[in-house]
Amino acid sequence: MKHEEANKEIGGREAKGQRSKRAEKQKGREAKGNSKIQNPQSPIPNPQSPIPSPQSPIPNPQSPIPNLDNWLEIGKIVSPQGLSGELKVYPVSDFPERFEVPGKRWLLRLDGTEPQPIELLTGRYISNKNLYVIKLTGVETCDQAEALRGCKLMVPASDRPQLGEDEYHVLDLIGLEVFMQASGELVGTVVDIIPAGNDLLEVKLHPSFTTDKGQMTNDKKQKTVLIPFVEAIAPVVDLPSGRIEITPPPGLLEVNN
Repeated sequence: MKHEEANKEIGGREAKGQRSKRAEKQKGREAKGNSKIQNPQSPIPNPQSPIPSPQSPIPNPQSPIPNLDNWLEIGKIVSPQGLSGELKVYPVSDFPERFEVPGKRWLLRLDGTEPQPIELLTGRYISNKNLYVIKLTGVETCDQAEALRGCKLMVPASDRPQLGEDEYHVLDLIGLEVFMQASGELVGTVVDIIPAGNDLLEVKLHPSFTTDKGQMTNDKKQKTVLIPFVEAIAPVVDLPSGRIEITPPPGLLEVNN
């Protein structure tokens, strides 16, 4: 699976049997929601807006909430780096090219209602800190970089890179229904992806699902389960049908409740 644009950098292909997710976080949707993923081919916002000046005003707490349904967040600027205008960015994308390949990106200011285009000049990864250091056009001093602290880097939602075999966008996995492969019984719905050594599907259990112990899942203490997203346990991922089929080992669906 690959997190575009989600919570951390996850390398390309995982060990054999490990499915890979790519994540990037789509703004305007709650990660915990149960609805199906919105169409990624939504209209691209106008890229011809003027490039923003690094000197931004103090954020206005009364500013309108931006409508970002058509955008993906790829990173957040956390601080200046040095004195020449470089910026440290915490990535919420699994795609290194978002920060390393020069080209157009979009900047959402703290008081902004719409991301504005800006040019990425250079970028490099600091592995021991899980940060990128980037250079943006027009940002030449430490003060200019400091003015961008807390701003977010965005890309249009339609600009999702192609994935390899057994790689999935997180946005495509959230909302899928999970079924027992042997019986066809509905287990529940994927509501989140938990990054780990083996990424985990967080599945909200359907009220009718019965555990191996014969207990119904309408118990208040039994709302979700974590299912390793590996081929041996989730052998079928059918995006067009909106379903995942699982073959969990005995006890898996009770142990992590």
